[in-house]
Amino acid sequence: MSDDAPPPRPAEVPGPSDFRNPITERELHKALVWACVVVAFVLLWLTWQPLLLIFGGIVFAAMLDGGTRLLGRVLPIGRGLRLTIVCLAVLAFLVGTFWLAGSQLAGQAEALQIVISAQLNRLLGWVHDTGLVPPGAGGVGEIGKQIMGSLGRVTAWVGSALGAVSSMAMIVVIGVFVAIEPRLYERGVAWMLPLEKRADFYVTAEKMGFTLRRLMAGRLLGMAVEGVFTGIFAGIVGIPMAALIGIITGLLAFLPNIGAIVSGVLIVLVGFSAGFDTGIWAIVIYVAVQTIDGYLIVPMVAKRSVDLAPALVLGAQLLFGALFGIMGLALADPMVAMIKVLLERRSINAAEDAEQAGQTG
Repeated sequence: MSDDAPPPRPAEVPGPSDFRNPITERELHKALVWACVVVAFVLLWLTWQPLLLIFGGIVFAAMLDGGTRLLGRVLPIGRGLRLTIVCLAVLAFLVGTFWLAGSQLAGQAEALQIVISAQLNRLLGWVHDTGLVPPGAGGVGEIGKQIMGSLGRVTAWVGSALGAVSSMAMIVVIGVFVAIEPRLYERGVAWMLPLEKRADFYVTAEKMGFTLRRLMAGRLLGMAVEGVFTGIFAGIVGIPMAALIGIITGLLAFLPNIGAIVSGVLIVLVGFSAGFDTGIWAIVIYVAVQTIDGYLIVPMVAKRSVDLAPALVLGAQLLFGALFGIMGLALADPMVAMIKVLLERRSINAAEDAEQAGQTG
């Protein structure tokens, strides 16, 4: 071998530009994961409106499914017929309510707005007289805008009448289709998961469905109790616009915590507009109805579904209301319940895996 010959070349190893380099592969994997996370958040933010409509449809489907299952306990007929009966009953209730009381409620709604504005102006004047708020702080309209702004933006697609009607129509259509064949959509989602994850997905989906049905059953029961009893007792003690107040109270009962506060303010303001004694009776009615709902109905439902801390629900309502407007505020409670079920299932699976690893070790 000549002395001028070059030394032998070392064995070639992958360079930084070669994907076979373990370091390059690991860093590319990390970058891909973070890129997917960023893209997912961007897509979530850009598509939050249809996603909320889809989730609202799932919530409505849970209501229909719960009614169908409940009807199956007394009518031994097919699921399709039971679902049809439930849908027709809901439609008949809505049409009958607004057909029989539509003109009366429309007149009461206009009068209610006038009464609330007058009472708030009186309250604001008293606050100005006490010096708690400067006289130049603005009237009821400005304060209302500030309150709505603090709760979050109400976008045009929900805020306008056409947007609200079209959104509700989409939720109803999605809910009906999901309620007709829920297993079909469940299998479709499971098909996108690895085989080893599908069994756990079916268990989690069943638990979520059970929880959502119980939660919505309790919510509907609470709406009925608060709306009916508030309307009846308000009419007995002479509170003006008792029927409209009962309907508004029942609708607001769908929003835990915040709905009760808003309905309570409305009842008290309208009650004191008819006199001091009527205002006191309005307070008594509100406290009695909320006590029945809070200490009888809510615990009875919560112990069979998911027990959510009131502070957690209120915080979620403020957060989702600020981010997504009225729809986020209305669906905050079911969202929190579904997230809690998912986290509980993950915790159970982790505990089972740890136990199996300890036994094999």
